[in-house]
Amino acid sequence: MKRNNNSLKLLYTKKDWSIFLSFLSAIFIVNVSVLYSQYLDFKKEELYFTNAEISNVYSKHDYQVLKLKNSEITFFTSVSKKENYHLFDRVNITLVTSDIEFFDYTKGFYAKSFNLYLQEHQEESLKEKLSLSIKTQHKDEKISRLFDALFFAVPLSQQLRDICATYGISHLIAISGFHLGVISFVVFWILYYPYTLVHGKYFPYRNKKFDILMMTSLLLLSYLIFTQMVPSLLRAFVMFILGIYFLRFNFKLISFQTLLITVLFIIAFFPEYLFLLSLWFSVIAVLYIFLFLKYFDSLSKVGQFIFFNFWIYLVMNPVSHYFFGDTALIQFLSPIVTVGFTLFYPLEILFHLIGFGGVLDGLIQWAISVKTNSYEVFTPMWFFYGYVLLSFLSIVSKKAFVLLNIMFVVFNIYIYTSQT
Repeated sequence: MKRNNNSLKLLYTKKDWSIFLSFLSAIFIVNVSVLYSQYLDFKKEELYFTNAEISNVYSKHDYQVLKLKNSEITFFTSVSKKENYHLFDRVNITLVTSDIEFFDYTKGFYAKSFNLYLQEHQEESLKEKLSLSIKTQHKDEKISRLFDALFFAVPLSQQLRDICATYGISHLIAISGFHLGVISFVVFWILYYPYTLVHGKYFPYRNKKFDILMMTSLLLLSYLIFTQMVPSLLRAFVMFILGIYFLRFNFKLISFQTLLITVLFIIAFFPEYLFLLSLWFSVIAVLYIFLFLKYFDSLSKVGQFIFFNFWIYLVMNPVSHYFFGDTALIQFLSPIVTVGFTLFYPLEILFHLIGFGGVLDGLIQWAISVKTNSYEVFTPMWFFYGYVLLSFLSIVSKKAFVLLNIMFVVFNIYIYTSQT
């Protein structure tokens, strides 16, 4: 991929950066102050009554854990297995606030609770109606939950999460930049032809593609709000908006500066996302994508496409295995599954829209029922921090990038031969 050397940078001088960082720092301080004020209101009384929606149910040995959300907080609480609660149920609940610190409040916390009961006369939300539509198109509940996750960012069940981890395809299920890219592509071309007729008749003087991108952006923003601001999706959306702006004014689009600006914007406006692992996984993945484009741009487009999916999987392994140790030889199929997913995902969107979402259920059922041996291998702390440091040094040093490649090759040989 050849880069446009005539593209401009958004920020050049130290003065530019000082003004920009001062602006974002002020926004960050204001938002943290608002969060802290909400926290003080939350802690004002030892008992806090609220209502919330159940976003996941985790079954334990002799109890279950509910994940609940409302407009201000995300929290977890334990209930008896005798209680019958389901995804999307809206409940009233009283929390004990005495042991909750500000740090826990910002990133999601566990709280003791009582007086938990369902709200009466609950009307189905749009997400519930869409989820029900998906459910009616599948016979297997696991598969319908899979598509709830793919389309609406609903958390997977523990069983499905373990299956995806074993296959090494968790990145395909968590809605992120790839999914946003597919959705934006589909929306763009749905709008393109109708708008072409209107454009040619009423305002041919306007930039047609830019107008369609603006309409696409509004629909993507609606989708982002609908999914309750999933961090990885938010990162992708901010980069999408910046990308439109940069292209319009001939700023350099694919650059590490773009990624840095995106991250700073998100943290400034959503400081609570600073502690969310999903955001940082998304950011590090984009960092590696940009490193690939920087150092392998001499490859042909076909060569890039084939090599990229294997390279990005292997280079991410030392990072992902620091947090999640699931390892299996079948994970070597992950790059191939990722390529297939580029066709599978838009097809499934189409199938579900026309009411035939179960067409490929046989294939999915076979895939999730395959028995495979898995084991746990975690990245040592010293290796992880050295690897991350080397990843950032690779932005400016080709020697660091070469060493990075050697490190992830050695690491992957280690994890996949440790049980043989």
